[in-house]
Amino acid sequence: MPSIHRQPGKPNWFCAYTIRDPESGENKRVFRSTKTPHKKQALEICRAWHKAALKARNGKLSADAAREIIAQGVADVFLAFNAETLSSATVRQWCKTWAETKSIETEPSTHARYVRITERFADFLGSKAERDLSTLQALDITRFRDSEAKKRSRATANLSLKVLRVCFGEAVRQDLLEVNPAARVKMLKSKDKSARRAFTVAEIKRILKACGDDEEWRGLVLFGLYLGQRLSDLAKLTWRAVNLDTGEVSFITRKTGRRMVLPLMQPLADYLASLPVDDDPDAFIFPRAANANHTGTLSNRFRDILVCAGLVEARSHKGTGKGRSHARQTSEISFHSLRHSAVTLLKAHRVNDAMAREIVGHESAAVSRQYTHLSTDDLRMAMQRLPDVTNA
Repeated sequence: MPSIHRQPGKPNWFCAYTIRDPESGENKRVFRSTKTPHKKQALEICRAWHKAALKARNGKLSADAAREIIAQGVADVFLAFNAETLSSATVRQWCKTWAETKSIETEPSTHARYVRITERFADFLGSKAERDLSTLQALDITRFRDSEAKKRSRATANLSLKVLRVCFGEAVRQDLLEVNPAARVKMLKSKDKSARRAFTVAEIKRILKACGDDEEWRGLVLFGLYLGQRLSDLAKLTWRAVNLDTGEVSFITRKTGRRMVLPLMQPLADYLASLPVDDDPDAFIFPRAANANHTGTLSNRFRDILVCAGLVEARSHKGTGKGRSHARQTSEISFHSLRHSAVTLLKAHRVNDAMAREIVGHESAAVSRQYTHLSTDDLRMAMQRLPDVTNA
């Protein structure tokens, strides 16, 4: 186990932990300075070193794992320092401090989401947000969850609750709270788990036709279908991600940080072959999409294509009379439906669940099931493989 110690006459804390000697192959105890006189900072540094050493001893310290440990370690040190300067904190102060640490270890879009949620929570509390963090009650968070569900959606309410659980869980770890009030609040049961559906093959052909002369969007649709990935990841693909010799596309997803290596299907290879050759490996395959400031801008453009394809109605800018406090309705089809299509088509062609999950990047079978929309004919073909037990 790692531990921190002080040496006489030296201001900084030292960390004692175990590493594997590369020459002898034996474990040995090392004693190194953390370069900080702050105890909480030193403890977080020591924990990060121990975690990296443990993975190395088990042969699991990849470059990605090392970067993740470093990022988390830096965030923990930063948070420990700020918490140390705040022997007590208001709800708003803590939410702001915690959100700042997430800029170190998360994607900008994820960090921005954390900031929005914590700011909405503080604003919802009003004057209570200026009270000490220890006064926060589970009822405050329950009321915020319900407000999120009414104004936005149940899915957004549950996401906001998850973020607050992590936020105040860190406050417990920093001894600013005795218990995590958000952990006592239940998630809302979702009524619209299957609100989105997959595109049919006929609909996908209509979408490709609706792209017209816009070859970039035609390519994004093809990549969305044959790779089953999110629009934000596809928009940022560079030529470096494509290996024509091995027929592979490799990249790291922005949302989960997962490294994906997927086969380059023939329609994608044909599309790439039709594009002008760029000698810069870091050049974007879809430059206009890559330059969009927000994924929402791209989603709106795709909706325009769906309108041209006759799959959705054009949005009206007239008021509905419901106001901004009314929950938004989830669209049945969007670019994300191509991800549903990929999973559905894979399973319709008898690709097992584990393989489909690996291709699309789903972490669990439960998530994969939400993306599967098999027709009655698909189920009939599968069930026809059962033996006829009535025959003698």
